[in-house]
Amino acid sequence: MPDRTDINENLSYYEAVGRRKESSARVRLYVVKENAVSVQGKELEKGTMIVNGRPVEQYFPGEVAKKIYQEPFRTTNTVSRFVVSVQTTGGGLSGQLGAVLQGISRALEKVDKEKFRPILKKRGFMTRDPRAKQRRKAGFAGKSRARKQSPKR
Repeated sequence: MPDRTDINENLSYYEAVGRRKESSARVRLYVVKENAVSVQGKELEKGTMIVNGRPVEQYFPGEVAKKIYQEPFRTTNTVSRFVVSVQTTGGGLSGQLGAVLQGISRALEKVDKEKFRPILKKRGFMTRDPRAKQRRKAGFAGKSRARKQSPKR
């Protein structure tokens, strides 16, 4: 059962949030009844993914990034089944990519919990990566692990 249905009857979606380092991503998987759907004022076909209003290939360029954000769909055999819309904020591209990965996985879990959750959990996509930047300590040389230089003479 979808989380929410828009005013348009044929437009329903599953929504989830993913986080990594300082980044967070709000992911919506739109279930499309026809071939195309209008999302954020753009006409999108099945299998299309947009991040912050731009095509995913522009936002996360490169083959390695492409492999990462498509992995939950390949794992669950749902490639080209949804239109994906992502709003991501904070951090850098690497953290945002990790947040998108977790967000997509959490949204796919809502589509079919019994079928997809064990597969995604086994691959480690459901777990939030706890690694974050270490905080700076007072009285040290600026960075978190740096030490002040001692005078020699």
